[in-house]
Amino acid sequence: MDERMGKLQDKIAVVTGAGRGIGKAIAEAFAAEGAKVAVVSRTQANAQSAADAINAAHAGAAKAYALDVADGAACTEVGKQILADFDHVDILVNNAGVTKDGLLLRMSEEDWDAVLDTNLKGAFNMVKAVQRSILKQKGARIINISSVIGLIGNAGQANYAASKAGLIGFTKSLAREFAGRGVTANCICPGFIATDMTHVLNDQVKEEILKKVPLGELGAAEDIASAALYLASSAARYVTGQVLTVDGGMVM
Repeated sequence: MDERMGKLQDKIAVVTGAGRGIGKAIAEAFAAEGAKVAVVSRTQANAQSAADAINAAHAGAAKAYALDVADGAACTEVGKQILADFDHVDILVNNAGVTKDGLLLRMSEEDWDAVLDTNLKGAFNMVKAVQRSILKQKGARIINISSVIGLIGNAGQANYAASKAGLIGFTKSLAREFAGRGVTANCICPGFIATDMTHVLNDQVKEEILKKVPLGELGAAEDIASAALYLASSAARYVTGQVLTVDGGMVM
């Protein structure tokens, strides 16, 4: 094999929530390793901006798709378009997620449903949209981005914690169902990662967060991208149904 070829050379990857933050970092890392990437984001502007940035570094490596993953019918249609554009899918990364925080006493049914529909049902919708292609590809990968909050819970985030914990169970079930076809399914649980969401926190809040992290610093989106790259690569061919926690030691 040519040493210049990337770890994901000629693979087709779909990354949701790829318009910014962790999803964008994963899409960029995959493209840098030779993959063609379907960049999926809720808005066309964000999807196109991320795809343009990838294509500037790796010509023709990315294509943008606007999609609300909570919409099952829309996922089916975008899935068809992705397959028409790329022929097949080797890797699916379910990263799209939202938060609507609030104490349970005051949490509305709408805020509960909005978070579960995007974070958990959205992953179901995307797997359903491309599963026939995934199951035909030798060594295909499904990577779901959960959260440490799905492992430990958090006051004011009952909806988010439930969605992320559900994603772990969903991943393990997929791993069992798809193993017979040689498809792996794994989950990454990021800890506190420096993104647009954490950038707006004041210094006092950040200090309190860092007290919980043994390594004493926020993670970077690239840390999660590196974990996703490992799980997507041939190096992880015998890893399935696992939860990889990337959190600086916060959850042990």
